[in-house]
Amino acid sequence: MQTTIRLDEVVIEQATKLAQEKGCDLSQFIEETLRDRITPKPTVAGQPLLRLTTVGGQGLRSGVDLDNSAALLTLMELGA
Repeated sequence: MQTTIRLDEVVIEQATKLAQEKGCDLSQFIEETLRDRITPKPTVAGQPLLRLTTVGGQGLRSGVDLDNSAALLTLMELGA
């Protein structure tokens, strides 16, 4: 289906740039963006689901206390 819409020039420029970065044309980008915006998001008790990305590993490093943010920051700064 074809339709005509009026959009601000800056919005069109930004959308065109993002579409090029994604490797699609402006029409595809706008359709995907609208589809994503109008598709109901899954919720639990009215709250949006939080999706966490996890990776394999050996678990928490020994001696790391997740309740001690200062110690965690020190470990991250040291790259340990």
